Amino acid sequence: MAPIVIGMIKAIDLTKSFGRQLLLDSISFSINPKERVGLVGRNGHGKTTLFRIIIGEEQPDSGEVAVPRNYRIGYVTQQLLFAEDTVLAEACRGLPEHLHGETWMAEKVLSGLGFAKHDMPRPPSEFSGGYQVRLNLARTLVSEPDLLLLDEPTNYLDIISIRWLEKFLRQWKGELMVITHDRAFMDSVTTHTMGIHRKKVRKIEGGTDKYYDQILKEEEIYEKTRINDEKKRKEVELFVTRFRAKARLAGMVQSRVKALQKQERLDRLEKIKELEFSFSYKPFAAKVVMSVSDLTFSYGSEPLIAKFEITIGRDDRICVIGKNGKGKTTLLRLLAGDLEPKTGVLNVHGDTSIGHFAQTNTLDLIDDFTVEDEIMSAGCDRQKARDIAGAMMFEGDMALKKIEVLSGGEKSRVLLGKILARKSNLLLLDEPTNHLDMESSDALLAAIDGFEGAAVIVTHNEMFLHTLANRFVVFQGDRVSVFEGTYQNFLDRVGWEEERPGGQQRQAAAAAEPEVQKKKESRKKRAEILARKSKIINPLKSQIEALEQTIEAKERRLSSLNSDIIAASGIGRGETIAQLSKQVHQLRLEIDGLFEQLESFITELEEKTRALEAETDW
Repeated sequence: MAPIVIGMIKAIDLTKSFGRQLLLDSISFSINPKERVGLVGRNGHGKTTLFRIIIGEEQPDSGEVAVPRNYRIGYVTQQLLFAEDTVLAEACRGLPEHLHGETWMAEKVLSGLGFAKHDMPRPPSEFSGGYQVRLNLARTLVSEPDLLLLDEPTNYLDIISIRWLEKFLRQWKGELMVITHDRAFMDSVTTHTMGIHRKKVRKIEGGTDKYYDQILKEEEIYEKTRINDEKKRKEVELFVTRFRAKARLAGMVQSRVKALQKQERLDRLEKIKELEFSFSYKPFAAKVVMSVSDLTFSYGSEPLIAKFEITIGRDDRICVIGKNGKGKTTLLRLLAGDLEPKTGVLNVHGDTSIGHFAQTNTLDLIDDFTVEDEIMSAGCDRQKARDIAGAMMFEGDMALKKIEVLSGGEKSRVLLGKILARKSNLLLLDEPTNHLDMESSDALLAAIDGFEGAAVIVTHNEMFLHTLANRFVVFQGDRVSVFEGTYQNFLDRVGWEEERPGGQQRQAAAAAEPEVQKKKESRKKRAEILARKSKIINPLKSQIEALEQTIEAKERRLSSLNSDIIAASGIGRGETIAQLSKQVHQLRLEIDGLFEQLESFITELEEKTRALEAETDW
């Protein structure tokens, strides 16, 4: 039997700085039993440092972390050192003492993280760095620690493994702290959100939206209070200056002086650097930027991509999805012209201008160049390069930093900056969020959404998939296909093989766990739940679709009214302008009300969908 540990972990007055940079300023918090906490904050603000302090790899300048006796903390180390000869044996090293010999547990977790049955007896050294990180993660998950610390666990996972990990963590019995740029993933597995903000921490019950809304409201209140206090201070100073010499008012003046001395002056809030940008659009008149027919490519004898066809429209949003190693990055390189197909034709319109982002392109950056030099090399003058560098959070002299001293995340921002430096009408983006924090990922999502041209994006971030895409290139099984529709349409109509009854992952789990129901009962139960899902979900989807159509119609009407106001202004028709302005005001109120209804329906849909998905997780 494993020892039962009751208690909570506490951080007390932690302070930590590196050189002159203060990261954590006397912070305190606790992680209570059964809490699953998402840790948010900008890159470089101390999230990973806090994890390292909790596990004892880093020492605070002052303060302490109090851990209950016999309390075990699991942390996925970045060191890829393996002691066993096989993947399965290495994962089993993590099993707690009372579960030694229960290899089925390790096999179940490995299978969920993308290891096939035939991978179990293979040596860890034969796998890529990404799969070795997964093996470290599997060894930590099976160890059943009291507190599990996960730092960007989705970075090396494909979409199927991320969905499996999401379900696994929702059932986690102990405490959890997770850092991730994937907002949807974090909100689905956590009960609380804790943020490092202005060197302090704030923890709330609920998701990231609630946390950021609260921070925004508090800072608005602080700023209004500061401005009001400054106004009052100036009024008191003016009173003191005017009446200091009048003897009969001496007592009142002295009283005001003392009150002024006691009043704490609120400092102006320091501006936090944020990634704020938009992609530059090169006008494009034709309907199709690129068409692909009979495309085949292979690195060996077996084709990685076979007889693939797609037409990319001028405003398409296409997401490329599937397991790692299936050819997603290769497809983007083919579309970008970095690779030549074995057979097939890529017809690229003469006015097509491509902006291509790939993590491997950081190797093409020149170490001796500055950030400014690299952005200028994409074809812009020094002033524009400086402006773009600032948007990428390289402000002032930061733009003069040499490429050789930049982190992986900073180099990724330089690559994004180079894409911004040239006008394009087709974006090819391969995992663009990997080195971004949550706020920067949100900014990127907004920038892609606002881009007037076409975008083809490789991503495992399901918030991007739900929000952006109207078409998908799906790598599944041994083929690649195009799916027309939303990501929810794809999940409902096609879904992932591993999540279907009888899928490889479910079969592996069934073989490992004797208590799993028989296939026949499993199919029957799933059919019942799917029938109930259709009855519950479809009416909500219909309501959402109707609301969206109503909003679109009203926004078109609003645009028309605004054009009418501009026309009336040109000929000086005051009465017409006044009438139109009233209509605009009323229409905006109606649209705001409809958006509130839409948000309510979408929230209800997500909650009910998650509840039904949880029922199918056996």
